[in-house]
Amino acid sequence: MEAFAYTDINAPLVERCRLGDRRAQAEIYKRYAKAMFNASLRITGDYAEAEDVLQESFLSAFRELHSYKGDSSFGSWLKRIVINKSINCLRNRRLQLVPLADQHDSVGTETESGEYDTEELGWRADVVRRCVQELPDGYRVVLSLYLLEGYDHAEIAGILNITESTSKSQYSRARKKLLELARQHGL
Repeated sequence: MEAFAYTDINAPLVERCRLGDRRAQAEIYKRYAKAMFNASLRITGDYAEAEDVLQESFLSAFRELHSYKGDSSFGSWLKRIVINKSINCLRNRRLQLVPLADQHDSVGTETESGEYDTEELGWRADVVRRCVQELPDGYRVVLSLYLLEGYDHAEIAGILNITESTSKSQYSRARKKLLELARQHGL
């Protein structure tokens, strides 16, 4: 089996950014801003705070570009900055992990033909998005990091300075609370 070297497609652009090229910085921002904003919004749960985190993250990234070694993609490196700043934003709001919520099970529905109506799905996705935003900070952060950002519980534990078992229990509780909220909203 042959080993392949990792090549970041943004490497030339990143090098131009290191040299202070404002156009390269604008291009990097254009490529990553939406995804990084969404990651921050999922964690902070607040549009204005997510915007602030986004701006602070890009400023930090461009200021600290010398510390980017290229052993992972630039996007991964930037996402780590965004997630850390989002979590710090929550800590400033005094992140609290909440107690266990009641457990509920949920069953999905579909039309008689076995297909889902796209308008109905859009409505449901919007309801689920609102339900995630209604979760307590501790639940929303762990759920977002695990389910949406792809971190494992050991990584989450390190990011949040909690134990791995706390991360797992918060994720489990978040799922249960999310199901409860979804039921309350008609899903």
